[in-house]
Amino acid sequence: MSIDRAVIEAAARAIEESPTMALACHVGPDGDALGSMLALALAARDRGKEVVAGFGSPHLIPPSLSFLPTELIVAPDAFPDAPPLMVVLDVGSPERLGELAANAGKAGKVIVVDHHVTNAGFGDIAVVDPGAGATGELVYEILAAIGWGLTPEVAMCLHTALVTDTGRFSYSNTTPRTLRIAADLVAAGAEPSVIGRHVYEEAPFGYLKAAAVALGRAQLDSERKVVSTVVTHKELADNEIGWDETENLIDLLRLTLEADTAVLVKAHEDGRVKVSLRSRGDTDVGGLAVAMGGGGHRLAAGFTTQGDPEAVRDEVVSVVEEYR
Repeated sequence: MSIDRAVIEAAARAIEESPTMALACHVGPDGDALGSMLALALAARDRGKEVVAGFGSPHLIPPSLSFLPTELIVAPDAFPDAPPLMVVLDVGSPERLGELAANAGKAGKVIVVDHHVTNAGFGDIAVVDPGAGATGELVYEILAAIGWGLTPEVAMCLHTALVTDTGRFSYSNTTPRTLRIAADLVAAGAEPSVIGRHVYEEAPFGYLKAAAVALGRAQLDSERKVVSTVVTHKELADNEIGWDETENLIDLLRLTLEADTAVLVKAHEDGRVKVSLRSRGDTDVGGLAVAMGGGGHRLAAGFTTQGDPEAVRDEVVSVVEEYR
């Protein structure tokens, strides 16, 4: 790990010494954000601490992650206004907290635990390591430093974090350390078959119908090696599904053999255009996303903007080569 062990120890001491804490992850949580937050929350609760967890609006837990123990999660308006200790997980910048950024600004102490390369290191204690395969790896380190053992529930949450952010241990951010931690988590009670089924092998039939429309209009720019498509709120409404049920659509798009970069443009009903980006390795989509006002990793990133979705798609495709 590239992070100073002293930072891990400082975070561990602050968490161990605080009788209460509030934990938050980024808006629209993925498996790493939700899994990391819940793992630390559950471990602290099991030690008798007063704990709440949450994330900003829209306050929706993705159906594929609803198998995780979410009883500690509260809505944004029930989140402590000025918590004595606030732990922020998988958040590259305060803006990614949504309305909970105001709560962080009033907190007595803020610990940031994150692995985004775009994280400049905010908060009082910044446990930030871009070399970690997932934020879950850093939570594992903090728990080990405190001396809190792994229950099956905590192990399931952390293993979900690792599995989702490493693409089932197939992305280049998978390291020997990632796999050793994964082995420890399975030994502690994590069930890879259960996680895999819920995250990757279940979807409502409407998702297949909406995906068929989106993939049917996909475009391949063979010169720039970019595959892209647009999916709209109407297609989701027509097939009675929500945005939180389309998370795996980008993974279908990125299967394209002729493309290094996949671009999924999601046109929301309120005018927002959310763009998901994936790279096979030649393109720094994290840098592209930052230039567009977003963030992420070199191989997986995104941003939100306004405008005509087709025009947004065209703009992204036109600049991809600048990030190779």
